Amino acid sequence: MTTDTASPLYAKLLGETAQIEWPALERFFAQGKLLWVAPSLDLVGVAEAIANDDKPHVTAWLSSGAVALLPADTAADLAVRQPALWAVVVSPWVCVQERA
Repeated sequence: MTTDTASPLYAKLLGETAQIEWPALERFFAQGKLLWVAPSLDLVGVAEAIANDDKPHVTAWLSSGAVALLPADTAADLAVRQPALWAVVVSPWVCVQERA
């Protein structure tokens, strides 16, 4: 999706999406508020679906594991590797994705 055809909410969330380092996300992980988004999904599209309470899409992603609460082993791996992460907040959630 391009911002030319994006909904106003998508465009707003896109503008709020930023690269972030793992240490800044650790407290959200500890609070159970960090959602891991598979690299195959559009991070902003997932955030938009959550914000719009799009139950069919969100349920499908959760069921398939494409979106999930960040597992502890993944958190430990991120702490060691310090990869490039992107995040966007959809209160109370922080959606995060690793990008190459």
